[in-house]
Amino acid sequence: MSRTARIPIVLCLLWLTLVGAGFVVLSNYQTAPGAIGATPPQWPSAAHLALDPARPTMILFAHPRCPCTRSTVEELNRILAQNSAKVSAHVLFFKPAGFSEKWEKDGLWSSVAAIPGVSVQEDPDGAQARLFGAQTSGYVVFYNPRGQLLFKGGITGSRGHAGDNAGEDAVISLLSGQPASATHTPVYGCSLLNECQKPTKK
Repeated sequence: MSRTARIPIVLCLLWLTLVGAGFVVLSNYQTAPGAIGATPPQWPSAAHLALDPARPTMILFAHPRCPCTRSTVEELNRILAQNSAKVSAHVLFFKPAGFSEKWEKDGLWSSVAAIPGVSVQEDPDGAQARLFGAQTSGYVVFYNPRGQLLFKGGITGSRGHAGDNAGEDAVISLLSGQPASATHTPVYGCSLLNECQKPTKK
């Protein structure tokens, strides 16, 4: 075979190699969990939110401009569709210091606020996220009325994908009065306090 005839074959093999590498990179990105900090096993006294004395308290920490967290919001909506009366549910949106009051409301805020039974608040400079060890957008903590941590982690199975997963199953089990199928799961999302959609001042 002449050198000229081999060129299309080489180019085709090169293209297939690049496509395969792209799929590997994308797959690794989607399934790579985010960082998790130290979550207190007992409800911290410095928390700005009040622990519900009659129902479990669940907090979702989110970056308002993280595209990966939209699937987490979908899962939260699905979890609470038939369980909103069983839990005190809160979503805290990270807000950088020095930014306008509307900055954190440009993204997912309205979608979360539309979920029945959810309290939506800002988390100035991520102070509460740091207190609860949340480092990745989409991180969930679940405490019983005595302030004991029962679950921490994500409620999606991979980055940006809604659907049945271990975190969702664990929370639903707890809301049904059953032991959690898992006490912690990986969380998939952008960096909550640093890298995710770095803000532009308005």
